Amino acid sequence: MIEKIKAFFAKNVIDPENSALRSEQIATAALLIEVMIIDGNMSEDELQSITRTLSTILQLSSEQADELILLSRDEVSEATSLYQFTKEINAHFDQQKKLDLMTAMWRVAFADGHLDKHEEGIIRRVADLLHLRHSEYIQCKLNARDS
Repeated sequence: MIEKIKAFFAKNVIDPENSALRSEQIATAALLIEVMIIDGNMSEDELQSITRTLSTILQLSSEQADELILLSRDEVSEATSLYQFTKEINAHFDQQKKLDLMTAMWRVAFADGHLDKHEEGIIRRVADLLHLRHSEYIQCKLNARDS
């Protein structure tokens, strides 16, 4: 999955004069998309939430975000571990950015009005891999639910 996402960013986002790919952007997109597809039931509300989140966090157009979602849905089965994404987040994000990402993941999970156990489980694993305290995990959940 990571190679196709890199190709997407190279084609759509990266400035040709500065071809350095920001791995933390790829990791952010992948983690948000993982939350969206984990329960196998993608509602229109979830798709809109992930599109808004990707547009905001990664500064993509709606069309680019939609294309990235389609690409990632097709390729998600190739991902073997969340670690390949969370190691990039740990390397590049400060604590506040990690908390913002965690809140965004919760927003995607809540978008369809139903919190699935698989969504909650993947967010819990990501929180552990990002070295977030349980209180931070819960606070992000509450912030997302209340917004």
